[in-house]
Amino acid sequence: MRDLLKKGDFRVNGSIWVEGKGTRFFGPGPVELLQLIQETGSINQAARKMGMSYKKAWEIVSRLNEIMDSPMVITATGGEKGGGSTISEEAKQMIAWYQSLRDKFRRFMEQETEKLQ
Repeated sequence: MRDLLKKGDFRVNGSIWVEGKGTRFFGPGPVELLQLIQETGSINQAARKMGMSYKKAWEIVSRLNEIMDSPMVITATGGEKGGGSTISEEAKQMIAWYQSLRDKFRRFMEQETEKLQ
C-alpha cells in the first residue's frame, strides 16, 4: 500500500459501534453517557457533562432499554433525594465488552497504520 501513497503521515482511523433494529445504538456516545449516569446518579447531570440535551440523553437511554433484553438504566422517581438513575449489571457488562472490542479495534488500526509507514 505504501507504494501507492505520496510521502506523508498516514494512519488508519475509525470508530466502532453496535447496530440493531436498523439503528446504531451502542458506541462511544452511549458508553460515555452510561458511565456518567453511573458516576453522577442522574441522566440530567450526565447529559450536562456531555454538553447534550436531556431530551437527547433520554432518547439514547430509551433506545438502549428498548433494544436490550433487560434495562440498561434504572430510574427512580421522587423520594427524599428526588429520584435518580443508575446503570444495571448488564450495562456494566456491555461497557466492559465494548471497551475490550475497542481495544482490539485500536490494535488492528495500529497494525494497519504500520503497513502504511
